[in-house]
Amino acid sequence: MRKLFQEDLHNLGDQLTEIASLVGEAMDKAYTAFETADVQLADEVIAADVRIDNLQHDLDEKAIELLALQGPVAGDLRLIVGALRMSTSLERMGDLARHIAQLVRLRYPDHVAPETLKDVYAKLAGNGLQIARKLVQLLETRDLELVHEIHALNEQINALHAGVFTTIAANEWTQSAATTADCTLASRYFERFGDHGVSVAKKVHYLVTGEWEVATDA
Repeated sequence: MRKLFQEDLHNLGDQLTEIASLVGEAMDKAYTAFETADVQLADEVIAADVRIDNLQHDLDEKAIELLALQGPVAGDLRLIVGALRMSTSLERMGDLARHIAQLVRLRYPDHVAPETLKDVYAKLAGNGLQIARKLVQLLETRDLELVHEIHALNEQINALHAGVFTTIAANEWTQSAATTADCTLASRYFERFGDHGVSVAKKVHYLVTGEWEVATDA
């Protein structure tokens, strides 16, 4: 019985890794659609989000079953509760990729953002994709150095996000109200994607160390 329980715990980890991989793929495709106004690719992202949702539901049901039937304690309990919370963050990251794809669908055949912000969104997306890929590595290896790297990438996202608002608020900004709203939303979606990635990383850190606070360099 104990062996089967440990296999179930291992499977929870594998499921989290699978969801994280799909989330990274979703953001990769969503940004490509965003950059190129590729509505077909955007539709793929929107449709594929159902799979992420279903995997999250399956994981959560299994985790609740283990809590109810196995009475886990100590590290095993932390792992199951952590898996429940991480799956929620990962599912939300998938939703945010879908939201970006939905902006593409809404504005097609036009691009969502003007040329002046193209480089900023490329950097936002690039950092988000790095976070997603490092989450997969972190879930597989529990290498806590990756937690620090994810935090650093998210700090860059936060600065870029703030820069978008500075650009939009400037007197030189002459875009329409619709474009302004789209640019604001897109930047927010990328920023929240990074925040949820940090949330997952913090939970892995807690599973490994038993501590929530992640030490940062002075």
